[in-house]
Amino acid sequence: MTVGRLRALVPPLVAGALFLGAWEGGVRGLGISKFLLPRPTSIWAQLIDQWPTLRHAGWETGRIAVSGLVVGIVAGVLLAFLTTRFRTVNEGLTPLAVAVNATPIVALAPIFNAWFGITGTLSNQAVVVAVVFFPVFINTAKGLTEVHPDEIELMRSYAAGEWMILREVRIPNALPFFANALRLVAPLSVIAAIVAEYFGGPQDRIGNVITSNAGFARYDAAWAAIAVASAVGLALFASALLVERVSMPWRLVGGDGESATKP
Repeated sequence: MTVGRLRALVPPLVAGALFLGAWEGGVRGLGISKFLLPRPTSIWAQLIDQWPTLRHAGWETGRIAVSGLVVGIVAGVLLAFLTTRFRTVNEGLTPLAVAVNATPIVALAPIFNAWFGITGTLSNQAVVVAVVFFPVFINTAKGLTEVHPDEIELMRSYAAGEWMILREVRIPNALPFFANALRLVAPLSVIAAIVAEYFGGPQDRIGNVITSNAGFARYDAAWAAIAVASAVGLALFASALLVERVSMPWRLVGGDGESATKP
């Protein structure tokens, strides 16, 4: 890790330390009840004490989030290719995708429980897929279609077919749009998984750990579970950034804030 990258970590680390310090001091100084807001030190103690349970719950919820994320991404990208290639598919399926996206998660979860069963994981995965699919589909389709006409005309002047244009022009143009969608849906998949767990599924997941601890007024333990869920979401977000970096190295940002072009 270079000195510049280490230096870039200092501001968020300092801001995080100041935030936690203000949180701890504010709760102690103002006498805020644990019912309203536990102290960070109390949450950390519960995180250490219940680590085996929280680690297992985080793994299981993360597994649901990742599996639904992968299926939603694949489905969104494939449908984006189809709607770009065939206008009839675009006119028929795009309004349906918009309607699905407008449906709240809390309305989808009970329906999927009735379809796929309340005790298994398939219904929770289906909720994640539904949440992930739309942003990936819309952004990828936008990137595939919003190509400068001069680029298409130039390719056709060289007798390039539609598949060649797709590979050489449309897909590279769509990569930044796809990366934006991936950064959005990666942490969103964890939120969708946890919300789905509130309505059913196995009891050893983050959503159930949060609700059970809150139900018994163990709010510091509930916040510890929330911290684990945040860590899972941050890990997926970091993975999305890594995918963007590997697939589009030309978008790397130099230390001065300007785009750095790599040979």
